[in-house]
Amino acid sequence: MSYVVALTYVHTAISLVALFLGIPAILNLFDGRPASKWTNWFLVMAIATTLTGFLFPFSVVTPAFITGIVASIIFAALLVARFVFRFHGWWRWVYAAAMVLSVYLLAFVGVVQAFLKIPFVNAFAPTQTEPAFLVAQVGVLAFFGIVTILAIIRFKGVVEEALA
Repeated sequence: MSYVVALTYVHTAISLVALFLGIPAILNLFDGRPASKWTNWFLVMAIATTLTGFLFPFSVVTPAFITGIVASIIFAALLVARFVFRFHGWWRWVYAAAMVLSVYLLAFVGVVQAFLKIPFVNAFAPTQTEPAFLVAQVGVLAFFGIVTILAIIRFKGVVEEALA
């Protein structure tokens, strides 16, 4: 088995675990719990996804590389909000938004990969320029946009109540 094939399996497994751990991590925001075992494991796995993505050989900047850079910036903001500013002021909004956006990026890439690798799904948009692909990605974006707004509102309110 080649390095790239082995890395692909490991990266994919880590990504799927991170995506599934992201669900309870987001739900924790709605309960006002910024840190739990789910959140901590999600962060470990999501950051590992980003790091393993940078281990793939590349010679030009690709959409995957740009996604990794965006994810890194989001994680940096999230970690600063949590560990440096400890959710004070508008940093709680940054934290909540960054948590949801990091899960969104995993879902975004998951949709891309589904259209590339799953034959049944690929039949609907083999070149990823067809309407089915656009509808799927806009649907995922809309869903996570709503969840981001709700998480910011709910996490903000619960944290303010706890600090009062």
